[in-house]
Amino acid sequence: MIPSRFLKTLLPALALSLFAFPALAQTSADLSAGDTAWMLTATALVLFMTIPGLALFYGGLVRSQSVLSVLMHCLSICCLVSVLWLMFVYGLAFGDGGELNRWIGLGKVFLAGVSFDTLKGTAPGHAIPESVFFMFQMTFAIITPALIVGAYVERVKFVAVVVFSAAWLVLV
Repeated sequence: MIPSRFLKTLLPALALSLFAFPALAQTSADLSAGDTAWMLTATALVLFMTIPGLALFYGGLVRSQSVLSVLMHCLSICCLVSVLWLMFVYGLAFGDGGELNRWIGLGKVFLAGVSFDTLKGTAPGHAIPESVFFMFQMTFAIITPALIVGAYVERVKFVAVVVFSAAWLVLV
């Protein structure tokens, strides 16, 4: 039996959502809910491959005294790349550079021009929110320098890892 006070709070919320969802659907007619859900799932999977997956995998390949170092390399790369991606690297990769568009794009620095209604897609009916696209691309920008950690683990100082990862992200 459902308590009456629960129904008193649930019914107005359901009624409000019935009126809100058609308005949301009209403003973003090309938004694909399935594509958005899949992109969010793929984003989470790639992020889980980096932080616990890759960090613990490389941690198992090194001597026991270097496990914490490898974990910190992967975690710090994740933090560094996330901040740099938000600040300007997403703008470099996907922004509009005007006449310099072949070489550099700075149109989306600090997500300028990206709002909740901004969609990214190639075909009608297959667009996703640009914020989801931003996160999905960011996870691959994170995992790329984190994969390189396995090549120089136990041989490079922490500052060199941070500098190399930032340079790799910006240049590549």
